[in-house]
Amino acid sequence: MDLQYLVREPEHITAETPVLFMLHGYGSNEEDLFSFVQTLPEEWLVISFRAPKNSNYGGYAWFDIDFNNPNNFIDEAEANEAVKTVIENIMAVSNRYGLTNNPTHLVGFSQGGMISYALALQYPELFSKVAILSSYPEEKMLRNIVKDKKKLEHLRFFISHGTDDAVVPLDWGRKAAEILYDLSAYFSFREYMNGHGVNQKNYMDLMEFFRK
Repeated sequence: MDLQYLVREPEHITAETPVLFMLHGYGSNEEDLFSFVQTLPEEWLVISFRAPKNSNYGGYAWFDIDFNNPNNFIDEAEANEAVKTVIENIMAVSNRYGLTNNPTHLVGFSQGGMISYALALQYPELFSKVAILSSYPEEKMLRNIVKDKKKLEHLRFFISHGTDDAVVPLDWGRKAAEILYDLSAYFSFREYMNGHGVNQKNYMDLMEFFRK
């Protein structure tokens, strides 16, 4: 399945051009995170994917979510199929641009963050910087993660969460710190006085993470 996407191309593209893939949240679209391009490094290629499903609340979804059933929040098979779709599209876009010796970065918000955790921990050799916003690591999507710490040591995670998030509880988000600590992965976990979104301080810290 070919995903639709928005793209910002740098002036020059080589085999070593850094690329950032963006994965929006449930009920949103590819324009959401793409607004970040104004302050991202100009030499990066930026790709913002649109999820393939129509959500029940307008916008698009990577997979269905049952908000009324926190014990069975996601359909495992459908969620992992979404992860497979995204990795196939990441590889296809990278091949299209001839990116063979470049850093590949991820940013995912909410449901897109769930996929970002799965991608980074299942295919750590493919990614460098991974930013996950207002999300949580879903265990049903992490059954096949790489546990070889040597293969994970080059990854850098930036994780942010609002203290007043009413969609994805902060306690869910904090599980990431336990998982990444056990894997000896490099990460920063930051909490902001915010709801289910990205406030100005969160945004500034995210841009600093990408720039340094």
